[in-house]
Amino acid sequence: MKSNTKKKSSITLPPTELGLVKGLMKTLDEKSKVAVIRRGLYLLKEQTDRAYLKKAYAVASKAVRESLKEELSELDELSDEGLE
Repeated sequence: MKSNTKKKSSITLPPTELGLVKGLMKTLDEKSKVAVIRRGLYLLKEQTDRAYLKKAYAVASKAVRESLKEELSELDELSDEGLE
């Protein structure tokens, strides 16, 4: 008995989604339905990763913005000294 054989998976799609996959096969010039599904999965992963990175960037930006305001206010006080 072979222990290293690859297992294949199978997904049954409703007719509307199957029609969508077939249409995308033509549009994307893909040779198989699996290639269309695979491409969609990678796009979905990329999009969700971008959303996570965008949220992390917003949090970091807010933290830097607040500390920058404090530092600028300190510099304003120093720059006003001795100007009279």
